[in-house]
Amino acid sequence: MRAVFTRGGTEEFPAAFCYQVNGSCPRTVHPLGIQLVIYLACAAGILTTVLGNLFVVFSVSYFKVLHTPTNFLLLSLALADMLLGLLVLPLSTVRSVESCWFFGDFLCRLHTYLDTLFCLTSIFHLCFISIDRHCAICDPLLYPAKFTIRVALKCILAGWGVPAAYTAILLYTDFVERGLSQWLEEMPCVGSCQLLFNKFWGWLNFPAFFIPCLLMISLYVKIFVVATRQARQISTLSKSLAGAAKRERKAAKTLGIAVGIYLMCWLPFTVDTLVDSLLNFVTPPLIFDIFIWFAYFNSACNPIIYVFSYRWFRKALKLILSREIFLPRTPTIDLYQE
Repeated sequence: MRAVFTRGGTEEFPAAFCYQVNGSCPRTVHPLGIQLVIYLACAAGILTTVLGNLFVVFSVSYFKVLHTPTNFLLLSLALADMLLGLLVLPLSTVRSVESCWFFGDFLCRLHTYLDTLFCLTSIFHLCFISIDRHCAICDPLLYPAKFTIRVALKCILAGWGVPAAYTAILLYTDFVERGLSQWLEEMPCVGSCQLLFNKFWGWLNFPAFFIPCLLMISLYVKIFVVATRQARQISTLSKSLAGAAKRERKAAKTLGIAVGIYLMCWLPFTVDTLVDSLLNFVTPPLIFDIFIWFAYFNSACNPIIYVFSYRWFRKALKLILSREIFLPRTPTIDLYQE
């Protein structure tokens, strides 16, 4: 699995290779105008991802009324997406445009580690958010005692800790190489950085994606059934209880949309990874890159969803952009007030 990055050698190689050495990866050379357009598009996507999720992190951290278990999970999810935009996507952009990895073996392994860590962390957090919404809608009377801030913090710790340990075992130990050497292949050429894309990873990636997805889908189906029944009963509730129930259902709907978009963005890449491992990696590099960036695009989606769905997020955004956050009273403003 180890990639070697050298520039030695005396033979002449055409410009369509990453390095002037034997076994170098072929390089797709785009016209300068196309390169510029792709770089600008990726830069816009990175900026949207980082700034959008930064607004979520700051809003939940700053406004005291937002210090709830659900919002702390949203904050941690936004932090993972923001760090993906800051630490992973810039190097991924260069790799996609130049079709080569120019940053050496150490950064290749670190980049792969962070990429996998942040993506798995997102899956874990979406699962925990689904469980939180299930408790809030299906068991509203016991929810405040059952899903406390302490429980949310434990979920956040697990959501970061398990992916961090799992990815470290895959990338920084020889445990997998010793036990499953027949499933693994050496890097096909010099100038590539695809440490995890082998037959073993294809089979491992599929259940790691679909088991959490099945859990989320089953929870949201039950949430939808219960929420529909509650909507018919809402006229019998007091005004305050009716307002709380309506707010919880809207939150569940919004987060259900976020989960749906996550599935839509990641499904092509996950299915292709499995199928590719069975067909000896026949997917053209351009198509594979499109699938990867479609999955990355999910990290920019959640803040956009919140803008259109959450009144409190729009209020917080307005206060931040108008610089009213510098006023002493701002942190205690009730963003839920109509």
